[in-house]
Amino acid sequence: MLQPSIAKNDRKAGWLIGIFSFVVFAVVVALGKIKLEINAGFDVHIFAAVNAVINSLVAIMLVAALVLVKKGKYEAHKKTMMYAMVLSILFLVSYITHHLLSGDTLYGDADFNGLLDDAEKAAVAGTRTLYLIILVSHIFLAAIILPFILFTAYRGMTSEFPRHKKLGKITWPIWFYVSVTGPVLYLMISPYYN
Repeated sequence: MLQPSIAKNDRKAGWLIGIFSFVVFAVVVALGKIKLEINAGFDVHIFAAVNAVINSLVAIMLVAALVLVKKGKYEAHKKTMMYAMVLSILFLVSYITHHLLSGDTLYGDADFNGLLDDAEKAAVAGTRTLYLIILVSHIFLAAIILPFILFTAYRGMTSEFPRHKKLGKITWPIWFYVSVTGPVLYLMISPYYN
C-alpha cells in the first residue's frame, strides 16, 4: 500500500472540502444566470466541444484507474485519479467560460430564436423528453459529486484505504455517469447552438 501523501486532519479537511464545494456550487449557479454580452471574435461553443472532450477523457481516466486499482497498481491508480481531478478543474473553467459567453440553448430550437414553437416541439418530441431526463440527472449528480470526489481523494491521500474504498464505491459510478452523460448531452444539444 501507499504511504500517506498528506497528514490526516479530518476537521480541517471537512471544512476545506465543504467550503470549496459550496463556493464552486454557488459560483456555477450564480454565473448560470449571467451572460456577458461581448463579441468574443470566435465561436464560443468551442468551449462546449472542449467540455465534451474533457468529460470523455475523465471517463477514460476513471475506467483506467478502476482497472489499475483492481490489478493492485496503486501508484498508477493514484496518478490516474489525479489526472482525472486536474481534467475536471479544466472542465469547470471551460464550462463557466462557455456559459458566460453563450448563455442558454434550448433543445429543439431549430430557428435559434430562444423559443420553442409547436412545430419545433413536435419535431423533437420524444428526444426532447430523453434529453431533459438525462440533463436533469446530469445536473443533479454533477452538483453533488464534488464533495464526494474530494473526500474520496482525501481518504486515499491519508492512506485510509478502507474508507477510501467505501467512498469510492459511491463516488466512482456517479462521477463516471456525469462524465459520460456530459458528451452525450453535448451531442444532443450542439445542433441547436447558434
